[in-house]
Amino acid sequence: MKAKKMTEKKLPQRQCMGCNERKAKKELVRIVRTPDGEIKIDASGKMNGRGAYICPSLDCLKRVRKSGRLARVLETQIPDIVFDSLEEQIKLLNVLS
Repeated sequence: MKAKKMTEKKLPQRQCMGCNERKAKKELVRIVRTPDGEIKIDASGKMNGRGAYICPSLDCLKRVRKSGRLARVLETQIPDIVFDSLEEQIKLLNVLS
């Protein structure tokens, strides 16, 4: 019998909406539009809804906000208060890590 080759498990890659860099899924923050229409940060990566990924940096969030790309990807208008809330949550994530 032949021995099976040991292969590395592929890590899922996602693209940041702000800087367009491809990174491991675990390195990015997932922003989700839930079926109810709410915009939330998905810490688990498994929340139901339409998702988009950004780096956990304020620069990428600012680029996404300015370009309107997040609204196009999530197929909904995003109020400024939601961006402010996302900014606070990303700041908190950066402090915790």
